[in-house]
Amino acid sequence: MRRRLPPLRALHAFEAAARHLSFARAAEELGVTPAAISQQIKQLEDILGVTLFHRGARLSLTRPAALAAPEFSDSFDRLASAVGRLAPDGPAKPLVVSAPPAFAGRWLVPRLTRFQEAHPGIDLHLSATLRLVDLDREGVDVAIRYGSGRYPGLLVERLRLEEVIAVAVPRLAASLGELSDLTRATLLVNESMGWDTAFPTWPGWLAEMGAVPEEPLKLRPFGDASLVVEAALAGLGAALVWRTLVSDELSSGRLVALFPGRPLASAYHLVCLPDRAESPAIRAFRDWIKGEVVTT
Repeated sequence: MRRRLPPLRALHAFEAAARHLSFARAAEELGVTPAAISQQIKQLEDILGVTLFHRGARLSLTRPAALAAPEFSDSFDRLASAVGRLAPDGPAKPLVVSAPPAFAGRWLVPRLTRFQEAHPGIDLHLSATLRLVDLDREGVDVAIRYGSGRYPGLLVERLRLEEVIAVAVPRLAASLGELSDLTRATLLVNESMGWDTAFPTWPGWLAEMGAVPEEPLKLRPFGDASLVVEAALAGLGAALVWRTLVSDELSSGRLVALFPGRPLASAYHLVCLPDRAESPAIRAFRDWIKGEVVTT
């Protein structure tokens, strides 16, 4: 029986966009641009003669699209499974690891050489994102997540608790021996921390420590955690940061902790699908990273 189907690429674009309700996230998953996703869906709409999405302030599915979308997802899942059966002993699949950008860049990447030396046969691909990826649908083997540790349906292993500390380069730290000194210093601010309500602001942290500024604080904002650390290393001011992100700099003496840290309830966790946790590559990464957090 001859099957007359629209282009597979257009169907794949629709399935991803329907699942995410976002052209941008579908584009990220499929490795194309949002414009390409939009074009492929428009092509599909023209072929079928139906409208698939309501395009407003928020993307939503039309009724026919909403009824069909789950079947498309099931079909692509079955197709992927069938392809896997055709070549069960094909080339080794890369180990895909997802991690928050600052954690990936400042803590994980500097240590990956040791993983590769210990496991030269594992091709590790690192994806840096704050988004909670869908491990099964997006082909991610292991994710590092920062939070409470409540991730239903996943195997969760706590890696390390986190704490907030104030840091500065040694030259600047020498002039910041008292809390009152901090109230007059330039204070570096991570503007991207709105998503973590447990992370203190400078005014809140100083108040907890018992410091009352006599004048407005000198706050200098930066766009993310890595930029704040780099600014602190450049001597531009004192920074409130997660200890994990500056553990190497503290060990080397490039940064100095100004006062005792404040523990947080959140922690870094390793998560993976339970039925894949014991696959050789994932097991190797789990064992390796748990050893790393103990020694650093």
